[in-house]
Amino acid sequence: MVRTNRAVLSVDIGGTAIKGTAYDRDFTELARSNRATPVIDGVEAVVSEVESVVKDLRAQLDASDEQTEIVGIGAICPGIVDAVAGIARYSANIGWRELPLRRLLSDATGLPVAIDHDVRTAGLAELRLGAARASTDSLYLQIGTGIAAAVIVDGRVVTGSAGMSGEIGHLPVMPDGELCACGQRGCTEAYASAAALARRYQTIQGAPVTAEAVLARAAVGEALASSVWNEAVTALGRALVSYTLLMDPDLIVFGGGLSLAGDTLLLPVAKSLQSGLAFRRPPRLVIGIFGADAGRVGAGLIGWEAAGGDR
Repeated sequence: MVRTNRAVLSVDIGGTAIKGTAYDRDFTELARSNRATPVIDGVEAVVSEVESVVKDLRAQLDASDEQTEIVGIGAICPGIVDAVAGIARYSANIGWRELPLRRLLSDATGLPVAIDHDVRTAGLAELRLGAARASTDSLYLQIGTGIAAAVIVDGRVVTGSAGMSGEIGHLPVMPDGELCACGQRGCTEAYASAAALARRYQTIQGAPVTAEAVLARAAVGEALASSVWNEAVTALGRALVSYTLLMDPDLIVFGGGLSLAGDTLLLPVAKSLQSGLAFRRPPRLVIGIFGADAGRVGAGLIGWEAAGGDR
């Protein structure tokens, strides 16, 4: 008798890419599909492309030598997500407002679907399977184009009263600082995100530059890059001091593209954090295990929950 494998589909819907993955019970990757997010073509085009990713993953599994039964889908996206109601309330990057994403995907696929916020599910991946497994109270901090976090208390990811916990990127840390896209001044994200590093350097230097290039130039002592990076570290340190004093985590896990900088990020942020804590030891700082795939893995976890939790 041929044994049928069970798998879930993970769909990470971002402002620039839709990343799909099929995972088995042990989170072995069985298939992968990436497509550009057609944000300029409207909401219907984005949802249609998500459905295409699901079809592509299904086709890859059907073409394999083993029989695989897909039992659920986990889908994640940025913005304000009501996981209980299954509604993507708002996403500035994708243009969604009050989108019944869970119902749309379930109707299109005939499968049980769970949806959630992208960074919260990335934090869930690190909590359940990654760097935060041994911690009960921690923070998953994702630094990429923007900055957001997953708040982990008593071994679970906390969503908050309106589903908006973890917006540490919009914690004001620079009094009378630069205007942030959110409308406030001096936000952490306006100084320490990858987009902010590139923007702030380019504003003075003139030519387009990446955040990675700014870090590389700071590492060899270039004055402008060092100044931009030092202000980013100051902003991150102040934000994490506030979080530490309020929430008392024992661990902070870094994810997102900027986390690939490793010790170039961890060492100065640790120093900045320590300098702001006069009477207590700082929490431990580590780089997450899953890197840019944390969201994919987290979406897989909620996919298994949608399927009844049977892995």
